[in-house]
Amino acid sequence: MIKLYDTRRRQKVDFEPVEPGKVSMYVCGPTVYNRIHIGNARTFISFDMIRRYLTWRGFDVTFVQNVTDVDDKIIKRAGEEARTAAEVAEEYTRLFIEDMRAAGVQDPDIRPKATEEIGTMIALIERLIERGHAYVSEGDVYFDVRSYPGYGQLSGRDVDEAESGHRELRADGQGLEERKRDELDFALWKAAKPGEPAWESPWGQGRPGWHIECSAMSEKYLGLPFDIHGGGADLVFPHHENERAQSECACDSTFANYWMHSGMLQIANAETGETEKMSKSLNNFLLLREVLEQVRPEALRMLMLQSHYRSPLVFGEQRMNEADAALTRIENAVKALDWLLETGTPRGEAALAPETAEGELAAVLDAAALTDRVAVLRANFAEAMDDDFNAPRALGEVFDLVGFANTQIADKTLSLSDVPAVRDLRETITTLMRVFGVEVAPQDWEDAQDDAYPAEVVDLAKQVAGYEGSDAHEAVDALLDARATARAEKNWAVADAVRDGLTGLGFTIEDTPQGARVSYDPSEGK
Repeated sequence: MIKLYDTRRRQKVDFEPVEPGKVSMYVCGPTVYNRIHIGNARTFISFDMIRRYLTWRGFDVTFVQNVTDVDDKIIKRAGEEARTAAEVAEEYTRLFIEDMRAAGVQDPDIRPKATEEIGTMIALIERLIERGHAYVSEGDVYFDVRSYPGYGQLSGRDVDEAESGHRELRADGQGLEERKRDELDFALWKAAKPGEPAWESPWGQGRPGWHIECSAMSEKYLGLPFDIHGGGADLVFPHHENERAQSECACDSTFANYWMHSGMLQIANAETGETEKMSKSLNNFLLLREVLEQVRPEALRMLMLQSHYRSPLVFGEQRMNEADAALTRIENAVKALDWLLETGTPRGEAALAPETAEGELAAVLDAAALTDRVAVLRANFAEAMDDDFNAPRALGEVFDLVGFANTQIADKTLSLSDVPAVRDLRETITTLMRVFGVEVAPQDWEDAQDDAYPAEVVDLAKQVAGYEGSDAHEAVDALLDARATARAEKNWAVADAVRDGLTGLGFTIEDTPQGARVSYDPSEGK
């Protein structure tokens, strides 16, 4: 059973999706007036990891992330650059997608834009007015906060002590007191101002408020209630509090069953070593693009995995270097396994010279110990991630396996019977890191081998060795086993048929004290 921390309940709870086997998930996207900074990236990478894990656990995940492409900040940027708001939004939407893909973040299943969902928002506002939860004032429409008894439950704020969200102020700051019934009320619709983007509505020309778009789009694409609503901790109030209020008042339904929030990112001061809030005033404001010009995206993910997604994350050069070194350790372990699978001997200085005498060969690998450890690792990994997606603990299990693997394969040789255990070990390391969104090998070894081997080898194995499967790699193993048996029985006809058949397809057979091994070169095939 997966447990996750629910912000509203303020505790870990069992995760029970609305529909068994499926997960509906909404994560607030960017306001596209600039490229995203590293703090934004922490949120998006965290929920990408959560999405990947849920998929690995067998859930069918529908992931929705919006783009806020009309907003005060976009309008301001457009004025500064003598462009239209639409031009600014289009450029930075494109750059956001580029940055996310560069960071290894999967595209959402659905990426709605606010400007393409105006009609959906208007319909939602009309429902709120009809139900007495919103009112019109001089072309604006405001949500009546005190009409919703549950206001403040998500953020833990007392409604009488809460302050109005700063993004609800009009651009000129005028007329606010006169237009609102209560200072807590927030804008659902803003009357048009000269030079601003505007759309027709029952209340005159205008544009939507910030909060209504997420309510409208999540309901449209996921239905209510949906499972998980995510975002950065900075969005709990007022954004998510307001979303919840307006959606539950409009729909007479729970909005999201679980609220999840990622922790904030802090910057390590290079001179003092102290942590500080990222801000332009401190000259430590880092765009994701700038960071990725200096570090590998996989290493950036490694850094973020080392802190729980709900905890503050400290970003700095030293920590980044440590994360890269940790990643390199895993990559080197995979390379060593690849070498062992390819050659049957240890990699590097421990590799055996061709002339090594049989009595001097390194010890045989303990395949049973590997198999047992892999099984324990998989179980421990899942247990850690099931506990509120505890990536640091799960990553620790991967490092334990890497250390165990390095010990087991050092100075060891590989027999044919050991191959499945070593393959499983390698596959486990690469698969679990892939759950984190981290590729530790450019291509899966088994896939690479299967792609390299010709399909004809399966037919050869069926004819000569009685093989009944369809896997090219297994077919080669079956042929080598059949050749070994034939040689032991002095059945030279079968042994020669295997040798000649493999040679004709481009394989080279090497007889070693541990058994026959093959290499493949398609250019050698006849």
